[in-house]
Amino acid sequence: MSPPAATAAPRATTAAVQDEIDRARRSGPLQHITIPPCPTLLLRLKDALAPREPDLGEVAHIASHDVAMSAALIRLANSPVHGNGHAVSTVGQAMTLLGLDETARSMTEFLVAKALPVRNAQLDRFWERSRRRAVAMAFIARQLPGLPVDVAHAHGLFCHVGLPVLLQCVRGYSATLMEADMRHDRSGLATENANHRTDHAVTGALVCKLWRFSPTLVASVRLHHELAHLGDGGADNEVHTLVAAGLVAEHLMRRAEQMPPDRDWHDHAGTALDWLAVGADELEGWEDQLQPLFDAA
Repeated sequence: MSPPAATAAPRATTAAVQDEIDRARRSGPLQHITIPPCPTLLLRLKDALAPREPDLGEVAHIASHDVAMSAALIRLANSPVHGNGHAVSTVGQAMTLLGLDETARSMTEFLVAKALPVRNAQLDRFWERSRRRAVAMAFIARQLPGLPVDVAHAHGLFCHVGLPVLLQCVRGYSATLMEADMRHDRSGLATENANHRTDHAVTGALVCKLWRFSPTLVASVRLHHELAHLGDGGADNEVHTLVAAGLVAEHLMRRAEQMPPDRDWHDHAGTALDWLAVGADELEGWEDQLQPLFDAA
């Protein structure tokens, strides 16, 4: 008998999600999924940021290691959102203007996108949209007490990272994405699991786990489409908040792109906003404030 598909109970705790991913990796469908190794520079960046007093010299050295990454930092520092009227021309100047946290988030975006290139028309602008979602998540975290900005940013960046991974290593997954877009009788995750016995949420969680991100991020990526169970007592509150904020970030990004609300927003917007204690007026204010940040991203 074949092992069951990798579909954990939505109420799973953060620890239970970790166990689910481990089991699926050992004997379930995830054993056949090839996850690219975490970029060496990203591991070095995480290590440099881990101490109470981060190693700024190491961060600067990592930032200067890749010409394209250096250029991305300088371009961000000179953008209308961050620019101070004086052109920035070096990595050191860019880091000073952006600050360590913004520098680290931008470097993470660059390194992740480089490690997982997307060459598929169905995921057109995948990393551009992932960066925008991450920017929206970081903004929302600043409005919510107690939600770490870096974790929120990572959730926005990684929540759909399973899509390009599955496209690269699972035969027929491109056709599955097309089918999922056309079907109205079941969710996209249900279609993925019916065809492949796993889905992009589980695969994205595996990427986060193997790349040494926090258990909270692993769980939030795994559960980011489990919105029917938002607020149930099983998962940690921070995971629920990341999932709810992720839905809001996706909606605000779609609004900025003049796209209609997606199925998740239509079905679960009220629950997510109630969990976050965010009203319609506040949401409209966020939309206005995010537009220049989306343009910069």
